[in-house]
Amino acid sequence: MRNTANLDYEGAIYRPPSEARSIILQATVGCAHNKCTFCVSYKDRKFRIKNRAIIEADLQKAARLYPGVKRLFVADGDALIMPMTEWRWLMPAINEYLPWVERVGVYATGLAIRKKTPEELKWLHDHRLGIIYLGVESGDPQTLVSVQKDSTAEQLIEAGQKVKTAGIELSVTVLLGIAPPGRSHDHGQQTGRLLTTMDPDYVGALSVIFCAGTELEERVSRGEHQVPTPVDLLKELREMLANTELSHGLFMANHASNYLPIKVEMPQGKAEAIALLDAAIRGQVKLRPESFRAL
Repeated sequence: MRNTANLDYEGAIYRPPSEARSIILQATVGCAHNKCTFCVSYKDRKFRIKNRAIIEADLQKAARLYPGVKRLFVADGDALIMPMTEWRWLMPAINEYLPWVERVGVYATGLAIRKKTPEELKWLHDHRLGIIYLGVESGDPQTLVSVQKDSTAEQLIEAGQKVKTAGIELSVTVLLGIAPPGRSHDHGQQTGRLLTTMDPDYVGALSVIFCAGTELEERVSRGEHQVPTPVDLLKELREMLANTELSHGLFMANHASNYLPIKVEMPQGKAEAIALLDAAIRGQVKLRPESFRAL
């Protein structure tokens, strides 16, 4: 991440790996949903929209600090939930102070997308919102309920398709290891089928890390959730990929949380990736050491 020490930040700032060289503009603090059982990122703060004067001052600073940087990411965890009144101010302000920015990105929940009309999403696209990062986590209904997501599988599909219809690129995150006991196969299978129907431009598969202070970690301590082994996670990923048919794009499981980094160009690279996963499940491929895994 670029050195943004001179911008106004509250708390730890999270951004997708693909935004590593982007200007990070914190327009909101925290996550409006903030109930997912596996997530600890925003537990220490209450969601709110930052004052326009602070955001505008940051845009002015960014213009001095990052001339020519072509991408900007709007934080925090669910910034798309901002009302359109805020977006109709923010996007022209970005253009005014940072006219060289070509693409704006943002995290979103399914609910945040559903609250936007097709016309509003098209307006955002026309004003350079180029990519939305949607946390799907699972396509299995029982798993979605268990982790307390804000949307059903059907609602997530609807949200993803709305984004693509508006012309905005869609990057979806799914999470290995979160299924309730006995649901791992269903989680992998149903998530793959959801991705097939949604057909995002990018898929990022991460492996759960049980963080202190989360409901999921407490379930582990009570014996209500089993910590998956590396092989369990590989099997789940294989099931997910085997059931995913994308028309194009990338299926990635190369995040630092994963034991076996893979990057699959879809659809042509799928068979080779499944063969690699099969070899890893048989113990024929060296996995990332536990000490190297990270959020």
